Amino acid sequence: MQKPSAASESGWRSLPRNIWVMTLTSLLTDVSSEMVLNLLPLFLANVLGVKTNVIGLIEGTAESLSSLLKIVSGRLSDRMGQRKRLAVAGYGISAIAKPLLYFATSWFGVAFIRFLDRVGKGVRTAPRDALIADSTPDDRRGLAFGLHRAGDTLGAVLGVGIALLIVLATQSGDVALERTTFQTVVLFSAIPGLLAVAVLAFGARDSVRPPSAGMPGLGLGALPTAFKTFLLILALFTLGNSADAFLLLRAQERGLSVPGVLLMLLTFNLVYATVSVVAGRFSDRVGRKRLILSGWTVYALLYLGFALAQTAWQIWVLYAAYGVYYGMFDGAAKAMVADLVPSDLRGSAYGIYNGVIALAALPASLLAGILWQGIGGWGGFGASAPFIAGALLAGAAALWLIVWQPRAA
Repeated sequence: MQKPSAASESGWRSLPRNIWVMTLTSLLTDVSSEMVLNLLPLFLANVLGVKTNVIGLIEGTAESLSSLLKIVSGRLSDRMGQRKRLAVAGYGISAIAKPLLYFATSWFGVAFIRFLDRVGKGVRTAPRDALIADSTPDDRRGLAFGLHRAGDTLGAVLGVGIALLIVLATQSGDVALERTTFQTVVLFSAIPGLLAVAVLAFGARDSVRPPSAGMPGLGLGALPTAFKTFLLILALFTLGNSADAFLLLRAQERGLSVPGVLLMLLTFNLVYATVSVVAGRFSDRVGRKRLILSGWTVYALLYLGFALAQTAWQIWVLYAAYGVYYGMFDGAAKAMVADLVPSDLRGSAYGIYNGVIALAALPASLLAGILWQGIGGWGGFGASAPFIAGALLAGAAALWLIVWQPRAA
């Protein structure tokens, strides 16, 4: 095992410049995104009258269509030996796409704009994650990803807080979202999105490395078996991890107003940001697998809670605790990817990792929407059904993770 360096003992203060630049970039991007995207399912349901199966189709398709770009951009960053250009391009696409929601008048228009936004995420995600891994020593990788995730989530706190102020100023305590309120939020969200692109473009330094001539094609070819197994376990879990839009609709279905939903999200993101840094550093010490397993156990219990909840305040408490799952899982899982693959294939690995999650998101969200409100003449099983299914699949993935024995690259 690698001995921790003297620098590592000073903790987050000694993290490289790139980590701080990308953390600020993600913070600003999430201010922009969370202002809009958390209200989007309410806009679809309340203003455009869209059913949950269509919302599931939009969310799942948007994530899945971007998955191929995550794979391609990750591999391209390995082939080029550069990460920054692709990351800047991806953030730029998203910053331009989201303001177009101001003009959306149909669910098809929303779906198209949502797709453009996910294209941006597909282009940027794998190169950005690989740049974080390239810029950080092995013994501080969990801390680096945890800090980045915390900045991302702090941006979500600020974004939700700004959206809440706008909602309170325009429609107060109404249960349903109004079109003019949503449009105002969209306009304000454009500013931090554009600032994020500028910060990354002028602040980050690319970790230039020799191009990877021996890169595999579109398959998993040269990537280690341990990484492939981890992907299969992750895919099983993700099949039960439908879009969080369904949690917001569940909260509204239990009687929570639009300001109440935003306050709930604010609480969630505060918990998420707090847990992320602590959990990321903890994963460097006790191992990624234990932390991921703990996160999935929390997830399964919380989803059972969402299924059984009877009141709005119960949903609020459960959603706040949901931040614990995110904080424990996300940074540890990304750090594990870097542990399992050689450094010259990290871009490809992060592309495939994010691609698997996105591809599984389509059937997950479609299944959730159909279980809730059915399809065609069938009315579905009701609001609890997608959360019961999610809890069962999370439990199955956790059992597989227990028996899996990962090997570092």
